[in-house]
Amino acid sequence: MSKVNLADKFAKFDDIWSPKLVGELNENYVKLAKGVGELDWHSHDNEDEFFLVVSGHLDIHLRDNVISLDPGEFYVVPKGAEHRPVAIEGTEIVLIEPKETLHTGNSETDQTVAIEDQTWI
Repeated sequence: MSKVNLADKFAKFDDIWSPKLVGELNENYVKLAKGVGELDWHSHDNEDEFFLVVSGHLDIHLRDNVISLDPGEFYVVPKGAEHRPVAIEGTEIVLIEPKETLHTGNSETDQTVAIEDQTWI
């Protein structure tokens, strides 16, 4: 694997809430996503989910709290915690999660991108 330039990779797509694959780490994918508005409420029964904000602002709504993230900040949503990411326009996010993880967890909605449909950039 060669080095990854995040700015170059983010410039290659405009899809919203549609993770793109940029790396592998053990049995995990490193993914990039752009967010605007809300992603549906969901949870992951068996895995934690790592969110790192590169640009913009991301609020991760939990049922009892809101975690606000600015560039350079990250949060790990614990497995089983229901959450909903909400982003302002221009938010760029790095995600790390197991290869078999749907980005909408246990909930399949119109925002769900099937694992086999996630593309490498």
